[in-house]
Amino acid sequence: MNRTLLAGLLGGVAMFAWASIAHMALPLGGTGISEIPGEPAVLNSMQAALGSNAGMYMFPAMPSDSDMKVYGQKLAVNPSGILIYRPPGATMLEPSQLIIEFLTETLEALIAVWLLTQTRIYSFGARVGFFAVIGILCSLGTNVSYWNWYGYPGSYTLVYMMIQIVEFLVAGVVAASLLRKTA
Repeated sequence: MNRTLLAGLLGGVAMFAWASIAHMALPLGGTGISEIPGEPAVLNSMQAALGSNAGMYMFPAMPSDSDMKVYGQKLAVNPSGILIYRPPGATMLEPSQLIIEFLTETLEALIAVWLLTQTRIYSFGARVGFFAVIGILCSLGTNVSYWNWYGYPGSYTLVYMMIQIVEFLVAGVVAASLLRKTA
């Protein structure tokens, strides 16, 4: 039990370390994200319209009665997209955000380690492969849907899927190293 818990915790550390490297030391975190032309005018318009109302906005707005014909007409003559808006003063990389990210990845690793302990997978490579499969499943779960429904760029989608899969691979290497099973 102690070795299982240690494998999950160290797997979470490995996932967090890889994600940090991928986003801060490598150019992967910015893949598919573009700068808005005429940004100052757009920012001024957003602030005038939204003020301090942080949130996720879909535009054009779907009619309250979900009339798809009316929505289709709006889409035909208007740009469309999703906007995550934070009012002035919002910050990135707050300690609380890093803690939440670390705890999330540690929980993912703990669950993956627990699932692995429920199997009869004994070889190092097969245990790492088990983690890789979990990484593929996790990366498909949100990334492909966001690409399909919300129009996330394909390059962004593929890179974020790769980042998640590698997170699980590095956690798998750690877990497979610590959880030595014999047939």
